[in-house]
This record gives sequence, C-alpha cells and structure tokens, in this order.
Amino acid sequence: MEFSLQNNDGNYRRIEKHDSAKLKKLSKHYKEILDLLGEDTDREGLQKTPLRVAKAMQFLLQGYEMDPVKILESAMFKEDYRQMVIVKDIEIYSMCEHHLLPFIGKAHVAYIPNGYITGLSKIARVVDVYARRLQVQERLTSQIKDCIQSTLNPLGVAVVIEAQHLCMQMRGIQKQHSVTTTSDFTGAFERVATRDEFIRLIGTKL
Repeated sequence: MEFSLQNNDGNYRRIEKHDSAKLKKLSKHYKEILDLLGEDTDREGLQKTPLRVAKAMQFLLQGYEMDPVKILESAMFKEDYRQMVIVKDIEIYSMCEHHLLPFIGKAHVAYIPNGYITGLSKIARVVDVYARRLQVQERLTSQIKDCIQSTLNPLGVAVVIEAQHLCMQMRGIQKQHSVTTTSDFTGAFERVATRDEFIRLIGTKL
C-alpha cells in the first residue's frame, strides 16, 4: 500500500495504491453497515460510498504498514551536538480507537542528541506513523517518546501533544472547545529546569 503526491507536468496529483483484496472486503462490510443503518446503498449518492470509505480508512490507518524505527535509522548522522533539538507544531490527525472518530491537534517533540542526530522530517514522520493507527492520545504520546529514545539513544526525549477529540465534541459530553494535553519525558527532560526550558520554547512564536 502506498500513498503519495507526485508532480505531473507541473501539477500535483495524489497517487494511492491500495491493497485490492482488503479493499474489496472492507467495501462489502461498509455496504452492510450502511444497509443496517437504514440507508439505500443503491441510490446515486451512496453507490460508491462503501469503496470511498474503504479507501479512506486504508489511508487514515496506513501507520500499520510503516516502521518508525527504520524511518529514524534511514537518516542517522554522527554529530557532536548536545543541545536541545525541537520540532514543534507537528500536525496530528488520528482516530480514537473507542469510537472511530478523529482527534486532531499538534505534537511538540524534542530530544538532546548523544552522538547521533536524525533528519528533522523523520521526527514528523514518526509522529505520523503512530498517529495513523487506532489510538488513544496517552499511548500515542508514549509511543513517539519510546521510539525516539530506543532508536537514537539520546540524553533525553520530550513529547507534548495537544488535541481536540470529536468523540467529546460530537458525541458524549459534547463540549466544543476542550483541549486535551498529554506529555511524556525521559532522561534530561525529567529535570525541572530542562523541562521548563522545553515548555517555554514550544510556547514561543517566531
């Protein structure tokens, strides 16, 4: 399964290669779900909906097909730099595993190198790999931290995620403006001064 954007004569177009066997099964089940909900899947507006939803779910949950460790290892460089590296405001689009509704927000990730650095875009890709799975925000935060810590072996890792959950906004308590914040730290970031510096920097606007 592959999802990408490709330049075609100056115009960008989306390239999506799906698992055709899974796509067929998913489409069948989504058709049955729509029928059970009382819809007429033969009417014009819904004829292609089961297939569209099947493709969308394969796209939204493509993180199962990716290895975040290999992503980091693909761009590891020896570097004698031991100051904080922060990649902040990384957009997150994930799916709550309890209701299959989205939660959307931003991740802020920092690490202090210990002999190795990684490409900055790889940090964002690791966030995306774990976000593109059925998730809870607490686990997502820890998975990002654990992956970076175990792969790069830095002096410390810090991850903060701020997100709005549609399961709270559209269903359940129906509070429209609530934001959930989670955090996880290792190593040097367990020291108050280092952690406070990280929190201050992610709140600073350029």
